Formats: sequence, structure tokens, C-alpha cells
Amino acid sequence: MMPLAPLGSLRSQLLRWLLIPLAALVVIDAVSVYNNALEAADQAYDRSLLASTRALAERVSIANGRVVADVPYVALDSFETDTLGRIYYRVTGVKGEHVSGYEDLPSLPKHVARSDAYPALVYFYHATYRTEPVRIAALYQPVYDDSMRGIALIQVGETLQGRHELSRKILLDTLSRQALLVLAAAVLAWFAVRFVLRPLMQLTADVEARSPTDLSNFDPDLVHREVRPLVAAMNDYMARLQTLISGQRRFIADASHQLRTPLTVLKTQAELALRANDPQAMRDIVESIARTTDATVHLANRLLTLARAEHGAAVADLQPVSLVETARQVGLDLALQAVRKEIDLELDAGGEVMVLANPLLLHEMISNLVDNAIRYTPAGGKVSLRVSADGGGLLEIEDNGPGIAQTERDKVFAPFYRAASSQAANADGSGLGLTIVRDIAAMHKAAITLSDGRQGPGLKVSIRFPLLPA
Repeated sequence: MMPLAPLGSLRSQLLRWLLIPLAALVVIDAVSVYNNALEAADQAYDRSLLASTRALAERVSIANGRVVADVPYVALDSFETDTLGRIYYRVTGVKGEHVSGYEDLPSLPKHVARSDAYPALVYFYHATYRTEPVRIAALYQPVYDDSMRGIALIQVGETLQGRHELSRKILLDTLSRQALLVLAAAVLAWFAVRFVLRPLMQLTADVEARSPTDLSNFDPDLVHREVRPLVAAMNDYMARLQTLISGQRRFIADASHQLRTPLTVLKTQAELALRANDPQAMRDIVESIARTTDATVHLANRLLTLARAEHGAAVADLQPVSLVETARQVGLDLALQAVRKEIDLELDAGGEVMVLANPLLLHEMISNLVDNAIRYTPAGGKVSLRVSADGGGLLEIEDNGPGIAQTERDKVFAPFYRAASSQAANADGSGLGLTIVRDIAAMHKAAITLSDGRQGPGLKVSIRFPLLPA
């Protein structure tokens, strides 16, 4: 998998997500406003053009049997030019004859529909006249007298210069207002984002100011509701980190305390061996060194196992494991130790029993229980392993050793605590076996109980595993 690109600034992303859609909406709104303004301007210009056409139509009449247009010279001057462009007109009689105005003014096209915006018979169309685009209003005006009657056509055209000027003005006004709106929105959004992110920035400063040993919780009420799950996750992580650090400190303290004595003994024994002149005495000291070394190795292994169990090693590596097969493998591993003490080591299992477990830790837990049972069971005794599918899975290890008094069964799970009966049976124990068993069982959500043996003295350890998930 390719590495993901860094996300960058949260403030920049928020501003982009706010301003880019806003700018797009402003552009859409500007186009809509501009088109509406142009439509309103066209209607206003068309209304003015129609007014000029009607004013001219009122001057059209019939005299001596023909259509005439009585247009004063002052009116002609106003038709010739305008402050925003030029205006042209043309009057056509009832028989299509030219009456007045510009004879070459473009005629009314046949496909142009009548305007429904006005009650008069008026038509609006675009054309080109004298190389300039023009807008023309064509009005049919009834004329009549005693001698004749008919309909005259009055056309008034206007160049589009005024309309274009108005369009540009509308466009510039619209864009300037929208640009000011976007600028104001950007400034407000920048201040708003800065204000909204202030608690998060303060949280960042608090994290940076923390000392490495300060793992106290952050107050989730100081940040927004959406960020509180992050603060809660940070607090939960620091709690787990505190547990891990405490476990490491406890392990270091316990290891240094427990290893100091056997190492001191080894050093003393080595010094005695160096000063010994008698070969037999030296041999006895070397054998003592070997026994002390074995006990130290055993203690170190137990400490390492305890540290791994306490720190939750390989919790994620849970998988279906055969409880019967694991118990059988432990029995084979410790069979020689049982034979040396003439202890009857047996496994009682019916069908297959599967549990969700870490294979290595499950093996270690059963090994600790069977090793303890063999150590504290007198020679010629019996150790039984029983596996059944009671619930999710039930493992029982029973011996006929000295057992543990009822009043001490809750205490023996504490590190380095040893019951009185255990000390009497084996003075070299480490007091870590049941602590390791407790931690591994808790890691697998298994319940552990201690009880008396079925036949007289002894101890029965029962570990009940949960059902496998469906």
C-alpha cells in the first residue's frame, strides 16, 4: 500500500470547503442576476421603442386619397440621433408604398411572432442596418377616411449601442457587488474558523506543554462536542499507557528484587569455590551453583512470562486452538519431570474442545499449572488433567499435594506470594506461577477458581473458557 499524503492544514481545508462552493454559488447568482437585468433592460428599451412607434403612428393619416405622415422637422432630428445611439423610422402605406422615413430599413420578416406583452399589433425583431445591429419595432396602424381605409405599417429601429452600454454597466455592477460579497465572506470565514479552532489549538498547546511523565486526563468539556471522542480516545490511550508503564516499573522492581538474592548467592558460592582446596568441597559448591543457576533461570523465565502476560502481548493473535491437544503437548513436555518423582500424570479428555486463545500463552498457562502440581505433589502422587466441553471449554488440573488453605486462595494470585503449605513443600519456589496463570486467563476472558481435590488433600484448579464466537 502506498503511503498516504499528509492532510495539510485544517484551517486551509475548512476555508477551501467554505469559499470554493460559495464562489461557485456567487458566479451562478451573478449570471442569473445579469440575465434578469438584461431581460428587464430589454423590456424597458422595447417599451420606449414602442412609445416612439406609437407617437409616430399618431402622425399617420389619409389625405387626398393617400397615406401621409406628418412628422415635424424637430421630430425628425430626434429620430436621426440619440444620446445612446441612432434611431431610424419608416412608414409604409396600405398598398405597400413608401410613405416616409428610411426606405431601405429592413422589412418585417415573415417568421416574427407578434408580441404578447402589449395589446397593439406590434412586432419586435433584430436586423442589420448600415452595418450596425438594430432593434426594430413594427406596428400596424389602422388608417381610414371617407374615401379609403386600410392598415399602415410604422417601423422604428434603434441601434444597440445604448443597450450594450447598459449591459456592460449592469455586468460591472453585478461583478463588483459579488466580488465584495465573496471578499467579505472570506474575511468572516477566516475569523470564524480561527475562532472555532481556538479550543483545538489550545488543546494542542496543552499537549505540547505536558511533561513526559504527566499522563493525567484532558478535560473533554474544553473542546467541541465533535472533538470530544478524540479527547476521550486520548485519555483512554494514556490510561492504557499508564498501566503499561506501571507494569514495566513493577516488573523492573520485582525482577531486581527477586534476582538480587540468587545472584548474590551465586557470587558467594563462586568465591567459596575459588578458596576451596578440597576437591569434594569444590564439587559440592559447583553442584550448589548449578542448582542456584537452575532456580535463577526458572525465576527469570517466570518473570519474562509474567511481563508478557501483564502487557497484553499477542492479544490480537487469538485463534481457535485445541484445548485437548495443548494439554496433551504440555503433558508430554513435563512427563520426564513427573517420572523422576514417580508421579502418575494422566490426561482425561473426551471429544475435541476448541477455545479462542493465543497458542503460546495458552501453552504457558497450562505448563505453569502442571509444573506447580508436579513440584508440590509428593513422590508417588498423582496429577490429573481433565478437559471437557462444559460451556466453551473447561480445563481442570488436580493434584494430591498439600493444597492451599481456604483463607489464602485469594492471596496466592499476587506476585511472589507463597502459601504456607507451598513453602513447606518447596522452599525454592518463585511465587509467580499462579500470577502468570491469572493474567493469561484474564487475557482470554476465562474464569479461574481454586478448590479442594476430589479425594482428600490436594488442589484443583478450574479454568472455564468462553464460547467460541459464532
